[in-house]
Amino acid sequence: MADAHAKNHDYHIVDPSPWPFIGGIGALIMAIGGIAYMRSINGEELVMLGVDLAGPWIFIIGTLTVLYTMYGWWSDTIKEAHQGDHTKVVSLHLRYGMIMFIASEVMFFVAWFWAFFDASLFTDEAAQFARTEFTGGEWPPKGMSVLDPMALPLFNTITLLLSGTTITWAHHALMKNDRKGLIAGLTLTIILAIIFTGVQAYEYAAAPFAFSGSIYGATFFMATGFHGFHVIVGTIFLIVCLVRSMKGDFTPEQHFGFEAAAWYWHFVDVVWLFLFFSVYVWGSWGATYAH
Repeated sequence: MADAHAKNHDYHIVDPSPWPFIGGIGALIMAIGGIAYMRSINGEELVMLGVDLAGPWIFIIGTLTVLYTMYGWWSDTIKEAHQGDHTKVVSLHLRYGMIMFIASEVMFFVAWFWAFFDASLFTDEAAQFARTEFTGGEWPPKGMSVLDPMALPLFNTITLLLSGTTITWAHHALMKNDRKGLIAGLTLTIILAIIFTGVQAYEYAAAPFAFSGSIYGATFFMATGFHGFHVIVGTIFLIVCLVRSMKGDFTPEQHFGFEAAAWYWHFVDVVWLFLFFSVYVWGSWGATYAH
């Protein structure tokens, strides 16, 4: 009987888990709560089953439920790894999943780049006429002051590129089983990430244009703002990896969690380079810089 239950394959059959159901319910609550919150901002109601749901609390409850699901689900995944369930085949499929996730994120940013270039490039006279009222026939829009790309944006570019080198250092240290180097590299990467986020927050506060009122501001803040959100998510990812590194979770043979974080961080780096040269440098060419 014992031989009948022996594992003789490289695949891992996942144990029954409540997290997909809890996560789905949390996402539904968060979506409804988001609508309710936006309604409350506009001074409107959202009545369901005779109850006015307008306000931030449902959105907060849904968000906390999703975050708890992420914590619980990934904790179970880490336990599976420690139990030896992440064989070479399973690890390969986890990597495929991460690659597909990053590919979906690439297409997400393609949409924002598309919006930016669609608003800034005029391919024919008809398109130019249609957008004259929004841009004055110029890009950046006529009379608008923009950020100097060689000031804070360049500083942030250097900061993020440096973080790419430190995460690579940490990866090489991990492969050599150098725990101190791994921890040092991750710590420096997190510090640089926090500096980047702080500088971008200051840049937003000092920006001479707002999100509303111009197509330039809308496309600028949507593209760079979502990148900033991804930087924050990546920073949390790296902090978790740092804690796990201090606990000795990662080995040269098994470290998919760290590898996924490193891939994600390099993706954030590459997207920023496109943003810097497209939105900041090319998108502000010939405009008046605000200091």
